[in-house]
Amino acid sequence: MIGEPLKLLENKLQHTRHEKGQHLFGTGRVFCDIGQRRQTTVSIKSAARESKTLNRARSAIAAAAVIAVVALPFAARGEPAAPACDAPFSMIRFANPLVRVAQRLKSGEPITIVAIGSSSTAGAGASSSTASYPSRLAVELTQRFPGHPITVLNRGVGGEEIRDMLERFDTDVIATKPDLVLWQFGTNSVIRDNKFDNHSVAIREGLTKIRSTGADIVLIDPQFAPKVIVKPEATRMVELIASTAKHEDVNLFPRFDVMRRWHEVDHIAFKTFVSADGLHMNDWSYGCFAKGLGTAIAEAAQRPVVSAKAMPHLVR
Repeated sequence: MIGEPLKLLENKLQHTRHEKGQHLFGTGRVFCDIGQRRQTTVSIKSAARESKTLNRARSAIAAAAVIAVVALPFAARGEPAAPACDAPFSMIRFANPLVRVAQRLKSGEPITIVAIGSSSTAGAGASSSTASYPSRLAVELTQRFPGHPITVLNRGVGGEEIRDMLERFDTDVIATKPDLVLWQFGTNSVIRDNKFDNHSVAIREGLTKIRSTGADIVLIDPQFAPKVIVKPEATRMVELIASTAKHEDVNLFPRFDVMRRWHEVDHIAFKTFVSADGLHMNDWSYGCFAKGLGTAIAEAAQRPVVSAKAMPHLVR
């Protein structure tokens, strides 16, 4: 369809050239025989003008094609444009500065971030691995610190609980010599109705292992999704992680509260930020989550230099 208007325009220009007796080949001056074999000189400038006209038409049609392709997914589903991604900075600001990351930024040394967790770290519900939150976070941080080598390793494994993750901490976390560890957990214990009276002990065990590397730490709580909030123990798990983070003096990214705000304050429907399974996040929510997390990391890593008051009030 896009090629048809371009073809028509080319034919029109060719017809115009024929009527004028202009047969343009390459560059320089070209001589033609018209009517009574009178020779007429055709300037290369005339050819250039027609060529530019055709090129502009090509560009316009190509631009229209790109717009059509980008808009197609929303139009095909009959959905409105994606909502704005926002969260008050006061909600996502870390309690403590990221000392190790700050040192790496100052020295110019590479930064290694390990994201360990279950399926929402692995990227279940995303259209591809590049849409998972660790992948999106890598893009966010690269944009915030251009030229600084930053690697985000995705160590998410679907279905795991805290003890499962602890069994692979040595190989998947400690061995990488991380500068920052993002530890997401809690959802699977909640949806399986498992008792987690001993979870605080397991969390502390994991924190001890991470601290042995000197890495900064950020805990990430469960997602606010239909299959999670329907469980009576969901709120208790969120509170357990928050209290442990406070007691152990480590940072927490309150994913549960951020997502709840999307639904209850911004009035965003679950189908917009939760996959069809009612549990996992999707491309939009992983991207918004990564944007907020990237903002929190950037501020905490520069806190001695950049005051929190200098940061935007909203993540947009």
